[in-house]
Amino acid sequence: MNRLAIAIIAFVVWTGLSFWAGREWRDRSADLTAAERDKADATAVTEAVQDARQAEHTQAGKLADIGAKHEEDRRDAAGVPDAVVADLQSGALQLRDELAGCATDRLSGATAAAIERDAAAQLRGEIAGAVVQVGVDADNHVNSSHAVIWADREE
Repeated sequence: MNRLAIAIIAFVVWTGLSFWAGREWRDRSADLTAAERDKADATAVTEAVQDARQAEHTQAGKLADIGAKHEEDRRDAAGVPDAVVADLQSGALQLRDELAGCATDRLSGATAAAIERDAAAQLRGEIAGAVVQVGVDADNHVNSSHAVIWADREE
């Protein structure tokens, strides 16, 4: 073969190899960039999940504390009726006339005369204690509900 044909073939081969090497370098650089980007994305997702879990655990702890306080208040409210009855008997607490007379106003005269005075006073005290307990339970429930709402809105 003549020298010119060998030079042209060598140039074509050299050019082809140069294009191939450049393309491989570009592809590998793009792969490396994509891998770095994927690693950064995975790291960001992992951090976001960890932050969300930490916030969830913190929120769960707050709600557990609110629930424990509510249950404690419910246990404490169980003694309210007895305390009201004791305060009525000792004279530290007095009922308004509307509540004091409500049980006997509905009874006929003959039946009302048959009821002992002490038993009626005890019944009125128990009724008053039950009414106060209902109020205390409702207050505790509302306060716990408000605490849950405020804990939720802090996030």
